[in-house]
Amino acid sequence: MIAVIQRVSQASVEIEDKINGQIGHGLLILLGIENTDGPEDIQWLGQKIVNLRIFNDRNGVMNLSLLDSQGELLVISQFTLHASTKKGNRPSYIKAAKPEVAIPIYEKFIEVLNNLSGKEVQTGIFGAYMKVELLNDGPVTIIIDTKDKK
Repeated sequence: MIAVIQRVSQASVEIEDKINGQIGHGLLILLGIENTDGPEDIQWLGQKIVNLRIFNDRNGVMNLSLLDSQGELLVISQFTLHASTKKGNRPSYIKAAKPEVAIPIYEKFIEVLNNLSGKEVQTGIFGAYMKVELLNDGPVTIIIDTKDKK
């Protein structure tokens, strides 16, 4: 799984001219799922995200986690995170999981984040055409790949 995590002051996702999910202070997570992802990836990534100390404390130092800062979560599926641009100019998405594999992983990831954060995670709709709007706070953007565990 690849996650692009952005600390935001606010974020929303619009589908067919309707807001499907929106948050204030928190994290926008763009999530890419590949065929080899499984339960260990879901749990590890969920724990890592809610405990990342990327929110400012009262001294302006990034020392607080999402849990510490009472932040919200918005998760958007994004298969293009697994794009390969090795050959030619047209990206290949062969590493991205097909919906029958990816949807259950996506749904389980959201469930794990709900449980870990104690809040209802806002989402887009898997496979839908979405317009995502955000106000990146910092800016702070972190990329995590569960295959690297870095």
